[in-house]
Amino acid sequence: QAQLAESGGGLVQAGGSLRLSCAVSGSFFSFNVMGWFRQALGKQRDLVAVITRRGVNYADSVKGRFTISRDIAENTIDLQMNNLKAEDTAIYYCYTESVEGRRRSWGQGTQVTVSS
Repeated sequence: QAQLAESGGGLVQAGGSLRLSCAVSGSFFSFNVMGWFRQALGKQRDLVAVITRRGVNYADSVKGRFTISRDIAENTIDLQMNNLKAEDTAIYYCYTESVEGRRRSWGQGTQVTVSS
């Protein structure tokens, strides 16, 4: 399984921006899927944005505001979040699925809190 470590969460006012980063162990070429999920208090864990071999997928609620990217030199998956809303408040988790065996890995999560 991949080792994932998120950073960049915090408290921000509505309309503000944050950038999350996930340090990934292993080559990017060993993964089918890389991306971000989030879980708000009392709710299920939902997809935010992922990069797959077919392209990039975003949740409808974040389209036009969030941008996912990979930094191959730094081996990170980044999530730029702009125009944040109170409903974006959640714990954000980094996620990978490996090519071999389709093994799923999760980071420990980073809290994002947006005050209205």
